[in-house]
Amino acid sequence: MPTRTPPHAPDSAESTEKAPANPPAKPRRTAKPKTVEDTSAAKPAPAAPKAKKPPAARKAATRAKAAAPATGRFITLEGGEGAGKSTQVRRLLERLQAAGIDAVGTREPGGSTGAEIMRHLILSGAAKPLGPLAEATLFAAARADHLDATIRPALARGAVVVCDRFADSTRVYQGALGNVDPRLIAALEQVTVGETRPDLTLILDLPAEEGLARAAARSGQGADRFESEGLAFHRALRAAFRALAESEPERCVLIDARGTPEAVEEAIWQAVSTRLKLPSPRRRRRT
Repeated sequence: MPTRTPPHAPDSAESTEKAPANPPAKPRRTAKPKTVEDTSAAKPAPAAPKAKKPPAARKAATRAKAAAPATGRFITLEGGEGAGKSTQVRRLLERLQAAGIDAVGTREPGGSTGAEIMRHLILSGAAKPLGPLAEATLFAAARADHLDATIRPALARGAVVVCDRFADSTRVYQGALGNVDPRLIAALEQVTVGETRPDLTLILDLPAEEGLARAAARSGQGADRFESEGLAFHRALRAAFRALAESEPERCVLIDARGTPEAVEEAIWQAVSTRLKLPSPRRRRRT
């Protein structure tokens, strides 16, 4: 019998259904974005180094701190030449200190290292040819240093400051008598004095003739820039101080300086003790 040949098996590469020539590409898997861990909360960024303040800024900050509300009391003595201001400043200091009160005495122009240099320049008469405006500016510069170095630190610690002359002398000598514009005097005062104004001003009143006689006996031939002015100048000076006392009675007290030093001292103490609430006396440490 003839042998039947089995049908040819299809090649493995062949298929009953033809595969498409270009099979569709498989969709690509989108990579998940990597999450970045926020470490800012765990590790704070280092702080930037503090910039140093320039010298001018540091000085301004020091002045602002010094100009903070003072706890002490500020007393000034004013008046014409020979009225006895220096003597009465010394006597008032002794009386305050005897009562256990921290008290500091000072003067203008002067009262600090820089201001004492200005004092010599002004009272020697070297600035007189420049006129009252230049003198007012020099006084303001000296006063600024005096306040920063002496007056404000003492007031801040609660002391009583007693000053022989202050800004009222500039108002009178350079303002009223020197005819410097009062607006300029006020502007200089605002810049230098600011809020550090006297709590009490004692104006020692004395006739010009008597004041000049006292000043001459004290100074001899060494009269300073203002003592050497004529009688008319000193009479106008007295009138200007009296007008100041009348214009600001809440701050100024007119003291008759014609009596004995003891009588003037009593009048001053009466004004201080009635007008001001003085700081409490310092407690003495037990030994």
